[in-house]
Amino acid sequence: MLTWGGPPPWLGDVDVVLLAVRDGAIRDAATELAASQAVTSAHTVLHLSGLLDETPLAPLRPTGAALGCLHPLQAIARPEAAPERLRGAVAALTGDTRAVEVGAQLARSVGMRPVSLAGSAKARYHAAAAMASNYLVVLATVAERLMAEAGVAPADARGGIATLMEGTLANVRAQGGEALTGPIVRGDVDTVRAHLAILPPALQNVYRALGLAALQQTRLPEETAHAMRTLLGA
Repeated sequence: MLTWGGPPPWLGDVDVVLLAVRDGAIRDAATELAASQAVTSAHTVLHLSGLLDETPLAPLRPTGAALGCLHPLQAIARPEAAPERLRGAVAALTGDTRAVEVGAQLARSVGMRPVSLAGSAKARYHAAAAMASNYLVVLATVAERLMAEAGVAPADARGGIATLMEGTLANVRAQGGEALTGPIVRGDVDTVRAHLAILPPALQNVYRALGLAALQQTRLPEETAHAMRTLLGA
């Protein structure tokens, strides 16, 4: 396992090498590993990028090593929490057949659920991950700010939004898209209009975009759906 500082002297004593570096450094790390001549056909080399397939590991292809990617589908803000957070998380695997098999064994050993992907699917997969994780944090922050502007104490705003999101995520786990609640799924056009009226233009754009996405999951009467689409700017 490497947090890159050059090929370590013990490389020949391990079977699996993880390149835990930023995406733009993977090819350089692979080039250094290839130049070290320490990687052989007995090795499996995996990087951890959510976006990239095994292509950046191409400098290692002449070694005969199995090449691939293992991406933990989990947000880990504190390293010490990683063991607990990884249990039950999906591990997305791409690469050579042997690399995927080794990656799956490694994933299971720490409690993750391995899923094999085509390399061409990684960008779509990673966009989904970014929307679900990164933008959830953005939505929480925006919601906290709006709550505070409504007069709710900051600690109560954060706790209240977090509790609401936790409940929503529990519903999503149980019901998927059927867990959608709120004014759009109910067809409450006047409520949506009131929301838009108090939001600044930048947040109106966010609200409209997410509202139109939510509208696609509803079964509203056409007249109500048309009014909602018009209000949301479709």
